[in-house]
Amino acid sequence: MADSTMTEPQTRRSWGETFALIFHRKVLVMLFLGFSAGLPILLIFSSLSLWLKDAEVARSTITFFSWAALGYSFKFIWAPLVDNLAIPGLTTTLGRRRGWILLSQIAIIISILTMAFSEPTSSLTLTAIAAVMLGFSSATQDIVIDAYRIESAKGDMQSMLSSAYIAGYRIGMIVAGAGALYIAGWIGTEGTYTPHAWTIAYVCMAVAMLIGVATTLCISEPDSYRPSISVFEDNTNVLRFLLCFIICVGIFITAFTLMGPAFKAFKAWIISDITQNTRIAGFIAASLKLWLSIGFAAICAWLLIRLKAVPQEMLVEGYVNPVKDFFLKYGKTALLVILLIGLYRISDIVMGVIANLFYSDLGFTKIEIAAYSKTYGLIATIAGGFLGGAIAIRYGVYKALLTGAILSAATNILFAFMVDMDKSGSILLMTITADNISGGIATAAFVAYLSSLTSVSFTAMQYAIFSSLMTLFPKLLAGYSGSMSEELGYQQFFYLTAIMGIPAVILVLILSRLVPVEKLN
Repeated sequence: MADSTMTEPQTRRSWGETFALIFHRKVLVMLFLGFSAGLPILLIFSSLSLWLKDAEVARSTITFFSWAALGYSFKFIWAPLVDNLAIPGLTTTLGRRRGWILLSQIAIIISILTMAFSEPTSSLTLTAIAAVMLGFSSATQDIVIDAYRIESAKGDMQSMLSSAYIAGYRIGMIVAGAGALYIAGWIGTEGTYTPHAWTIAYVCMAVAMLIGVATTLCISEPDSYRPSISVFEDNTNVLRFLLCFIICVGIFITAFTLMGPAFKAFKAWIISDITQNTRIAGFIAASLKLWLSIGFAAICAWLLIRLKAVPQEMLVEGYVNPVKDFFLKYGKTALLVILLIGLYRISDIVMGVIANLFYSDLGFTKIEIAAYSKTYGLIATIAGGFLGGAIAIRYGVYKALLTGAILSAATNILFAFMVDMDKSGSILLMTITADNISGGIATAAFVAYLSSLTSVSFTAMQYAIFSSLMTLFPKLLAGYSGSMSEELGYQQFFYLTAIMGIPAVILVLILSRLVPVEKLN
C-alpha cells in the first residue's frame, strides 16, 4: 500500500488505440446522452442569471437561484427508486434504464417550457418553482445516465466514456449558454429588457432536448444491468415510500416558507445588534433558514421510519447496503475519499456561478459573452475532456485527477488578472480557452474516478451519492458567490476560489498512495 500509484498502469494502450476509442459506438452514444444531461443546468445557472439581471432582480436573489439545482446534490434520496422501480408501460417497452431516461427527459422539457412562459418581473415565484422542477428532473436524468454509462463498459473504456459524456455535457452547456444568449440578444434589444426574447430562447432549448429523446429511443439496455431488488417490486411498498418522500419535501417547503417573516426579523436584529453589514447578515439568516428547513424534513423522515411507514427492508436494500459496501471496500480511507469528492469541484463551481455577471460588468454584451465564453471555447472544451480521458488511460486516473485539480485552481487566477485590464476580447478568449481545457481535463478525470469507485451491485445509488457529495458543499457556497464578490471585489474573489482548489490537490496526492489503482473497479 505504501507504493505510490502515481505511476503508469501495468497495461497501457498506445496513443493510436487510445484515440481510436473516440469513434466507438458506445462513446458516440455517451456524447449525445451527455448533451442531454448538460443542456438543462445552465438554464438554471448562468443563462437564468442574465435573464434575471435583465429583469432587474437583485444580484443576491439571482445567485440564490442556484439553489434550484440542489436536486443534483440530494438526488441520492430518490436514487433507489430510480435504480429499482419499474415504470408502467415504459419499462416493458424500453427497459428500466431507457424508460427512466425518457421519463426524465419529458419532465425536463415540460419544466423548461414552464420557465419560458413565466415572467420574473411579475411571477418570480413561478420562475423559481419551474427552476426547481428543472433541477429535480435533470438530476433524475443524471442518475439514470450515470448508471447506464457505468453498466455499459468496464476497465479503461470507462475513461473514454466519461470523456465523451463530459464533452457532450459541455456542448449541451454551450448550447444552453451561448445558444440562449445568442437568441435572446438577437431578438431583444441590448440594454432593454425584452421578455419575449427570453421566452423564445428557452422554447428553443426545450426543442434541443429532443436530441436526447431521439438518442434514448435508438439505444439498447446495457447487458450488465442486474435484476431488481425484490422488495421494490411490491407496489404497495413503493407507494408508501413515495408518499413519505412527498411528505418530507412538503415539510421542507412549508418550513422554509413559514420561517420567512421570522428570519426577516432575525436579519434585522443581526444588522442592528451584531453587524451593520447587510450582506453578512443575509448570509447568516439565509443559511440558518435553509439548514433548519432541512432539519425539519430530516426529523419528519426519522419519525416516519420510526412509525414504520416505510418497510425496513426497503431502507436497508436501498440506502444501508450501498453505503456499507463502500465502507467495507475502502475501510479507513473511505473518509478521505469522501472528502476529496466533496472538495474537488469547489473551485470552478463557486467561480462559475458569477462568471457571466463578471463578463457583463466588464462591458461585454450578451452576443460577445456567447461568442468568447461559449462558442470559441467549444473546441477547447471537447479537447480538454478527451485529453483528460486519454491521460487517465495512458498514465492512470490519479495523474489525470492531479493535473485537473492544479489547472482548475490556476486558471481562476487568470480571471483575477483580467480585473485590472481594459476590455479585451483576445484576453478573454485566451482565459476562457485555458479555463475550458482545464475544466474538461478535471471533470473527465473525476467522472472516471467516481465511476471506478462504484460497485455494479449498487450502480445508481452509489454514484448518486458520490455525485451529490461532489456538488453539495460547492453549490451551497455558490449561492453566496454574488454576496462574496460584492464584499471582496472580483479580484479577491477569484483569488479565493483558486485557494479553494488547494485541498483537492493535497488529497489526490495522499489517496494516490493509500488507495492503489488496482483497488479501484
